[in-house]
Amino acid sequence: QVQLVESGGGLVQTGDSLRLSCAASGRILNAFSMAWFRQAPGKERAFVSVISNNGARTNYADYAKGRFTISRDNAKNMVYLQMNSLKPEDTAVYFCAGDARNIFRISTYATDYDLWGQGTQVSVSS
Repeated sequence: QVQLVESGGGLVQTGDSLRLSCAASGRILNAFSMAWFRQAPGKERAFVSVISNNGARTNYADYAKGRFTISRDNAKNMVYLQMNSLKPEDTAVYFCAGDARNIFRISTYATDYDLWGQGTQVSVSS
């Protein structure tokens, strides 16, 4: 019954910034670890970042470290991904995901997530 909806994607130039948002219906977001994955055309869905249910722990893909920041506001049922210094290789559909089966792990595996949004397109031009 929980739904995730991403927003904030768009077309930007190299070096620009975007902030993606993920809104969750219901008041159970604070029980989930939440993650961002991305999928570029012709490529498999790849891990971007994850944040624990209370926001205390985070993890990032190597390409995201130093450029991307994941955060959450459980009172608002929101998760964010601040993306700075964007590169053309960041172009992808970005998905928000929730891990409803384990409230403690911060997994990098897509198969551990059972709640997914529909995605938001991020396009970065040269």
